[in-house]
Amino acid sequence: MVAIGLSAGAVARVRFALSCLWETVASVRVLRDPGQHAIHLPWVNRVRPRLAEADLIGPDRLLWHLVPPAPGYLADFLTPPPAGLAPDLGQELAALRGTPSGTVRAHLDLYPGPRPPALSALYADPEDGLHRLADEIEAYWRLGLAGDWPQIRALLEAEVFRRARRLAEDGAAGLLNDLHERVRWEGDALLISQRHCTAPDVPDGSGLVLVPSVFVWPSVLSIAAGDVPQLAYPARGLGALWACPPTAPDALGAVLGRGRARLLAALDAPRSTTELARHTGLSPAGVSQHLTALRAAGLVVTHRQGRSLLSSRTAVAEALLTASA
Repeated sequence: MVAIGLSAGAVARVRFALSCLWETVASVRVLRDPGQHAIHLPWVNRVRPRLAEADLIGPDRLLWHLVPPAPGYLADFLTPPPAGLAPDLGQELAALRGTPSGTVRAHLDLYPGPRPPALSALYADPEDGLHRLADEIEAYWRLGLAGDWPQIRALLEAEVFRRARRLAEDGAAGLLNDLHERVRWEGDALLISQRHCTAPDVPDGSGLVLVPSVFVWPSVLSIAAGDVPQLAYPARGLGALWACPPTAPDALGAVLGRGRARLLAALDAPRSTTELARHTGLSPAGVSQHLTALRAAGLVVTHRQGRSLLSSRTAVAEALLTASA
């Protein structure tokens, strides 16, 4: 059990962030032990062959050694605190490349056992090693995650939207106690049941970064990078992430039209126009036209989340789908 002390000032600075690096690191752990992350097997079966063919996974790769199977230690420097709500991969890799050499060596000293050649080279020359690591991550991202990122990001943005509502309704304690079964807020401390999960008390000038994640499921991960601790936890709605989009009932399609009925069926979670186009096979322009009609009929509402506009079904739409199923 780890206790992260949070002063009143620190609680006031709790924030959310999406992170490409967190998803990258957590996805490597999924590839290392797919049986512990069965919900992601469709993704594993699809991307593992291409990553293996490109020699981006396996014992010759630096990232592979830095991300051992659970519950092995993960170096804090792999996931620097995200700047803002949703930095892109390039911004996060720039922060990774700028990690001080002393920090890299201190974290590598925490890995157990003999140091393999890839980690020995990083230890000997952290500056060069971090550049090689960043290039490796970039190549891994292109083949393994970039194609799915719009879908993943939409789910994570919807998670932040839900949590923001929970914060507004129940305050910080209600938010923190609802993140995960291994996380609870007691008194002035956030308690986390995790073996390799260390972080110092959070001073007044700092805060805690909550990182909703797809690939960290079913556990949580918490690290201290610099002065800003982070807690990565599983976002809700993962069950449908890799599934085929739900089909619309024929009866509803006969009334609304197949395209609009298909959109309502795909809105099982808040989604952007781009994501709806991917899920339904409709063009983005067609999706926009249908959403306009559905909003006018009171079946869809749209809200802004960061740089995205996310659409959701209304209660009326839910009732229509249920009645026509």
